[in-house]
Amino acid sequence: MKKLLFIIPLGLSVLAIGCTTNTDTNTTEATVEQQEPSIIDVNVNDFEESMHVEAGQVLDVRTPEEWAGGTIKGAIKMNFYDADFAEQINKLDKNKPIYVYCKAGGRSAKAADQLNKAGFKNVFNLLGGITAWNSAGKETVK
Repeated sequence: MKKLLFIIPLGLSVLAIGCTTNTDTNTTEATVEQQEPSIIDVNVNDFEESMHVEAGQVLDVRTPEEWAGGTIKGAIKMNFYDADFAEQINKLDKNKPIYVYCKAGGRSAKAADQLNKAGFKNVFNLLGGITAWNSAGKETVK
C-alpha cells in the first residue's frame, strides 16, 4: 500500500510534466514556422548563380580602401562603417533581391540583418565574402 501511495503521485507528476513539455514544444514549433528567414547565407557558387537567376542589387559593404582591390561587377558600394549607412540602404529597392558581401563575411552578415530589419525581402549574404569569391577564381573589376 505504501508503494502504491508513492507510485500514484509520481506517475501523476511525470504525466503533468510530459503534458507541459509537449504543449511548450508545439508552441515553439509553431513560432519557428511563422518566422520565415529572409536572409539566406550562400556560398560563392550559389551567390553567383542566384545573381544570374534573379537580377537584383549587389551590395559591397567594405571600405573604400578595400574596394580598390576589386569588386564584383555591378556592385553598389556602401561603406558599412559610414555613420549614415542605415540611411544609404534605404535608397535601395526593397522589392528586388539584394546580394551583399564584404571581405570575409562578418560585416555583410551584420548588414544583411540591417537590410532585413529595414524591410528588404530577399537578402543573400555571401559566406566568406570577396575573399572566398577571389579564392574560387571568380571575376572582379577595378
